[in-house]
Amino acid sequence: MFDFVRNNKKIVQLVLAIIILPFALWGVDSYIRGSGGRANEIARVGNSPISRDEFQRALTEQQERLRPQLGSNTALLETPEFRRGVLEELINQRVLHLHAAKAHMGISNEMLAAIITSLSALQVDGKFSRERYEAMVAAQNMSIAQFEAMLRQDLLTQQQLLPIANASFTGNLPVGRWLSARLEERDIAEAVIRAERFVAESRPDAEAVRRYYEENRARFEQPEQVRVEYLVLSRDKLIENAKVSEAEVKAAFEANAARYRTPEQRRASHILIRVGKNASADEVKAAEEKARQILAQVRTHPDDFAKLAKAQSQDPGSAAKGGDLGYFGRGMMVKPFEEAAFALQENQISELVRTDFGFHILKLTGIRPEQARKFDEVRGEIEAELKRQAGTKQYVEAAEGFSNLVYEQADSLKPAAEKYGLTIQTSDWLAKEGQLSAPFTNPKLLAAIFSEDAIKNKRNTEAIEVAPNTLVAARVIDHRAAEMLPLDKVAGVIEQVLSREAALAKAVAAGEAELEKLRRGEKTSLTWGTVRAVSRQFAPDLDPAAVAAIFAADTKQLPAFVGTKAPTGFALYRIDRVRPFDPANPGEAAPRAQALRQQYNDVVAREELIGWLAAMREQYGVTINSAALERK
Repeated sequence: MFDFVRNNKKIVQLVLAIIILPFALWGVDSYIRGSGGRANEIARVGNSPISRDEFQRALTEQQERLRPQLGSNTALLETPEFRRGVLEELINQRVLHLHAAKAHMGISNEMLAAIITSLSALQVDGKFSRERYEAMVAAQNMSIAQFEAMLRQDLLTQQQLLPIANASFTGNLPVGRWLSARLEERDIAEAVIRAERFVAESRPDAEAVRRYYEENRARFEQPEQVRVEYLVLSRDKLIENAKVSEAEVKAAFEANAARYRTPEQRRASHILIRVGKNASADEVKAAEEKARQILAQVRTHPDDFAKLAKAQSQDPGSAAKGGDLGYFGRGMMVKPFEEAAFALQENQISELVRTDFGFHILKLTGIRPEQARKFDEVRGEIEAELKRQAGTKQYVEAAEGFSNLVYEQADSLKPAAEKYGLTIQTSDWLAKEGQLSAPFTNPKLLAAIFSEDAIKNKRNTEAIEVAPNTLVAARVIDHRAAEMLPLDKVAGVIEQVLSREAALAKAVAAGEAELEKLRRGEKTSLTWGTVRAVSRQFAPDLDPAAVAAIFAADTKQLPAFVGTKAPTGFALYRIDRVRPFDPANPGEAAPRAQALRQQYNDVVAREELIGWLAAMREQYGVTINSAALERK
């Protein structure tokens, strides 16, 4: 039932990506209409405000989600561009919410349940597993209610955007032209005149070195640097080190026994004859009459239920499976359907059941009684939860005291380290710019470390939250002022730079001369590499400039010759053969053509969705409080 998610997987991914497009795509300037007079609002869509608290929650969630993927580049999460990107996501979601409400769109409990029970990740031996479902939700630190609310919102988003994306796909003519360009192949050979050949004759004199030094003094400035000692108070570390006794684990198990019971589940098959809840009396009567005829056949031949479901059911998601809906618990189906299913005995067939979707005939095919999980099965889960609670409590209790102590005893980190059992760590030399590792990628911490008070007075920085639930305080222990490196220390580096530049210029000049000879039909001493086929889509080891030159070449007369400047010198290409691509007869290239066709359609669909969302934003009116957005 309702298997459009499965059937439209590519489009669903595209739809979900669209609502988090970077703000730049929307031309944010056109939506910033002054700072507004509502201090706690960060934006407004029509008459619907987005509060600072709502924005801050979304910002923290996105930062937490992306932090593990960014490694040492987490400073990106603190930039104004990232903050605006998060706000744009909230605005897009609010626009979709308002549009759905205006259009009276919604996701029923039955639709939600059918989609959840059909997810392959939640199947065990081909059947929906409630235990796996609960474990998957718990692994995301969510409750069942939170997960289902999130899924319902995602489905509502898809319900609005899928028709636009599906309607945007192009015809064969434009995509055919694009495929012809992307998959045309040219046989080429390469010859490279390398700059290294000219290095020996390209040594600069002392005057050239001095002149380069004077003209590029900024390149030879040694930036200001510091070394610091620092403390990290982290909730995650406190959770990791928290101690939980066996008695506490058992007590928690007994106090939450209901949590570790799997409620009764039932498996049913059904035959649906559709009729809407707002259908006319004649339509309802006709549907009911048809359903009763099928019910009579089912009662006469109960073993043919699956066959009749395949032939007669109007539920496209389950009909092909003989009407099978898998196992489900209470609260996962609409009420009349649920009441009927939980009133049946195994293999019993129901009377007609009326829901907003139409008339159902149910057959109960399985019962899983309520089951209680044993203590040993859940010991690890309970222990982890208790440690999380204990560590979180310790962090909440310690955070304020830690912050106060590093401020009040600002000449040393030792008191805070001793009180909270933390290790004082020491950094390498740090500069304001360049490669930094956590926690020094945090701009606020870096600014505090390089402040005048921290450097001159060697005072502790304030405790700074460098990540959610992670505080860092630092103290400068050594300092190097910025200085200009003397010429004698950098002369060797400058000589290498100038030598490479001169050698490259000579290689380019020699290459261009060889190219002119080739085009005049004269002989050259070039050594050509192995002939190989390349396309715009697949040209390994060629930089974009070389690919562009090869496919821009006039090939009316072969061989044709082109050349481009390369990082190592000058590259020349001989084009021996051109193989056009025919979209009507792709041959062995069919898989690549199909993948590219999908890529092309995705781009077109994306543009359509962007345009539609932009129009909706303009219709509702978007106001951004720029001052509130910039304020941290």
